[in-house]
Amino acid sequence: MNNPWRADVAPYATPDRGRALLDLATSVVPYLLLWPVMVWALNDVSFWLTLALAVPASVFLLRSFIVFHDCGHGSFFEAKAANTWLGRFTGLLVMTPYASWRHSHAVHHATAGDLDRRGEGDVPTMTVAEFNAASRGTRIGYRIFRSPFVLFTLGPLWSFTIQPRLWNRSMSRRIRHSVWMTNVAVAIAVTGMCLLVGWQQFLIIQGLLILFAGGAGVWLFFVQHQFEDTYWESSDTWTYADAALRGSSYLKLPQPLQWCSGNIGLHHVHHLSARVPNYKLQAAHDGLDVFQQVPVLTVWDALKAPRLKLWDEQRGRIVTFREARRPAAEPLAA
Repeated sequence: MNNPWRADVAPYATPDRGRALLDLATSVVPYLLLWPVMVWALNDVSFWLTLALAVPASVFLLRSFIVFHDCGHGSFFEAKAANTWLGRFTGLLVMTPYASWRHSHAVHHATAGDLDRRGEGDVPTMTVAEFNAASRGTRIGYRIFRSPFVLFTLGPLWSFTIQPRLWNRSMSRRIRHSVWMTNVAVAIAVTGMCLLVGWQQFLIIQGLLILFAGGAGVWLFFVQHQFEDTYWESSDTWTYADAALRGSSYLKLPQPLQWCSGNIGLHHVHHLSARVPNYKLQAAHDGLDVFQQVPVLTVWDALKAPRLKLWDEQRGRIVTFREARRPAAEPLAA
């Protein structure tokens, strides 16, 4: 496949050891240091101080997930072994099997925006026609699943504590081993932490971190592809570049929030070339013309995105349940 943008992106798709170490110093290291401080606060001061400390700890955990994410793409360090071992270690922090997640996320990159290949590594999305043809139970289940409460409160619990523990026979032996070994390591780590700090203290602190960091992470992932004018096409017309540049948003966050989220709001750059590490995404966006016409979302746009529920093939956009009931000839609400 001829991709003229590859040569332009290539200078940014090179890891920088110094920048990578700085990323570690502002993600994994402070996260690990804050854990004992939160235990002390919970035992000797108050729950409210622990709650306050959970906010910066969740930021550092979210940034640690971005390190894990980049390792899975082989973009964080230059050496493959360094990415693998750091990915496995950060995978324990986020309780996610490294090899299994790397595979499913690679599928997501290869199929994002393809209507005929939905179902792995993406947010389940039905078309209007599929929803109308579905059984009553399926429609009710889909409405419940797409509610903000389920997506951003129960969703992190499922995504980071339950779903990563599961495997099936369709997985390769290597991926099943990744799940089993991670499950054993997580069980040992959780047991050790419960014995060390107390099971109640562990559950309170870990629960807060999953709620805050996991909720923010699920929201970021959701809005990066679930915006009104996103890109969905059938396989015969789908292209990788269009899916990246039209179906992945540029979530333009204020600089402090962009730093907290590890630059992942520059999702259009990441999807066009997953080899660009998070610490070079902004430079790539600023330096290349190919990124200047991508969909831009403000924070307000992103906050409104969860109201969108179904892909309307006739209108070529995601619509709300109410809008889906209107004939396609009728204009949508502004």
